[in-house]
Amino acid sequence: MDERFMKEAIKRARRAMSIGELPVGAVIVKDGRVISSGYNKRETKKNALLHAEMIAIDRACKRLGGWRLSGCDMYVTLEPCPMCAGAAINARLDNVYFGAYDEKSGCAVSAVDLFSMNLLSHRINCAGGISQDECKKLLQDFFKGLRKK
Repeated sequence: MDERFMKEAIKRARRAMSIGELPVGAVIVKDGRVISSGYNKRETKKNALLHAEMIAIDRACKRLGGWRLSGCDMYVTLEPCPMCAGAAINARLDNVYFGAYDEKSGCAVSAVDLFSMNLLSHRINCAGGISQDECKKLLQDFFKGLRKK
């Protein structure tokens, strides 16, 4: 785990927030380098699939030329939802590091722990709470802004 990569994910989350999206950002790292990134675009593109993690996984697959992302880690500012946790498993990521916990929808540890289920074909190592205060504050500020509107 390297906090500088979470800082890169936070930069993407800020970009999402600047366009009115839920501030979630993700980067995928291989061999100590960021190989792809993404931030939420589901509101601006009107597409339920365009979560930060899904965009980053898609870009990493394209960059590496295959769907298996073994040897890669993902850093994301919010605990992955069921769709994104499933995509991380299917992509065979080694590790997922996240910032803020999502008690209602998080599927890394909070609501459900998909990453350690023995029923699935691949298990992912996971750690949460990385730069948690900063990630959580982005989300709180975003929702405060929505309530003011």
